[in-house]
Amino acid sequence: MRKIIVGVMGAGEGASAIDCQRAFELGRAIAAQGWVLLTGGRNVGVMDAACRGARQADGLTIGILPDRTADCASEAVEIAIFTGMGNARNAINVLSSNVVIACGMGAGTASEVAIALKEKKPVLLLAATNSSIEFFQQLGAVDTADSIEQAIDWVQTMIQR
Repeated sequence: MRKIIVGVMGAGEGASAIDCQRAFELGRAIAAQGWVLLTGGRNVGVMDAACRGARQADGLTIGILPDRTADCASEAVEIAIFTGMGNARNAINVLSSNVVIACGMGAGTASEVAIALKEKKPVLLLAATNSSIEFFQQLGAVDTADSIEQAIDWVQTMIQR
């Protein structure tokens, strides 16, 4: 049976400290469930924090990287996929994930959420602002959670469907 891949999307350089802390805890919780964590794989922001959290809990991490080399890769990425595609890799991030969780928001994250909605992937906005929730609900069905525990419960529900 194929492993469940949880895509965690979020800002890189523009990520807030609280988004990074949430991403770290989310990565740990994903690993504790035995799921695989997939991120954009870079060594900054939500991507790095989620991967570090998952690795701390002995989880498997995949990074879909924008470059052709490991220069910007998080040390916590175990499986690095180099695309040389820049932000176009966002489609790979989404299509390779069973579910997508947005932790924080930035332009790249917004594009991943939009791709996920277009592809009918389950999307969760974690601790999102009201304006983000309202915007994405106009585009399609998004769920929201305020805590890591709610996010994990949501993933369990989505994978049972």
